[in-house]
Amino acid sequence: MTVLALDAMGGDFAPQSTVAGAVQAAAAGVEVALVGDAEVLGAELNRLGGSPSRVRIVHAPDSLEQSDRVALEVRRRRESSVYVGMEMVKRGEAQALVSLGNTGAAMATALVVLGRLPGVERPALGAVLPTPSGPTLVLDVGANAEARASHLHQFAQMGSAFMRTVHGIPEPRLGLLSIGEESSKGSTLVQETHERLSADPGIVFAGNVEGRDVVRGECQVIVTDGFTGNVVLKTLEGTIAMMFEQLRAVATGSLRAKLGGALLLPSLAGMRSRFDYRRYGAVPLLGVDGGVFIGHGRSDAEAVANALRTASSAVEQGMLGAVRASVEA
Repeated sequence: MTVLALDAMGGDFAPQSTVAGAVQAAAAGVEVALVGDAEVLGAELNRLGGSPSRVRIVHAPDSLEQSDRVALEVRRRRESSVYVGMEMVKRGEAQALVSLGNTGAAMATALVVLGRLPGVERPALGAVLPTPSGPTLVLDVGANAEARASHLHQFAQMGSAFMRTVHGIPEPRLGLLSIGEESSKGSTLVQETHERLSADPGIVFAGNVEGRDVVRGECQVIVTDGFTGNVVLKTLEGTIAMMFEQLRAVATGSLRAKLGGALLLPSLAGMRSRFDYRRYGAVPLLGVDGGVFIGHGRSDAEAVANALRTASSAVEQGMLGAVRASVEA
């Protein structure tokens, strides 16, 4: 049985969003252990009508706030919800942890409690983006502000294994984010990584890709350092939000526009849903010795439920074993 530990005290709208999301996921068949203050979580469950059969509470009296210093405090905050949840994964009581709290704290706790997979130099956060031809995994999107060519090579191996296993793509094409398609373009890091990827027969390397190629879907995996990847991710989030705000403004600007907007509304709603960050809910932290998924701090109940479904599906499809094998090969 797949059990997911949810850091129920993490996130801007916790515990209301996390508890409601857990209840939604449980209704879809996901087993969830809510980790946090038992009294607070119990009261929230009662407010929603009681605890479903697939939801239980694991008491953790402490919780980590959203501050930059928290990542440095995880070793002494062993009663925090994220630490207790991570220990459940370590002991096999849960097969993955989902956290919507402080990203740095979650990553630091994963390294302290779970450690890295054998041979992994650095873990990476991978964000799955919707594209016209299917999902694309971009990594790293924030775990490593600086990286070496050997790190990006491992990101490519782990990302390819993730897309093969979790998304069923037999031979995912991999692109290296750069400022030009030519192998001579880009920083020293990009050029060294290009050489490594070109020599790896286990990777379907498509060469360098530029920023405009990220959402085209021609590559199913795109690798870069965490600083660049995070900027790309946040830029896309802002651009998509701005586009839909402008469409809404145009569609309500006049009576004629309102009539046309009414005809387009169903299609626009479907398109917005495809590009909504809540669709997957959380991104995997690849390279640690356990299932860890990190979601957006402002996640609502729908995003939390989707994060739990994403994590459950990845666990059941053997994500961890596939990533381990990709690095050992």
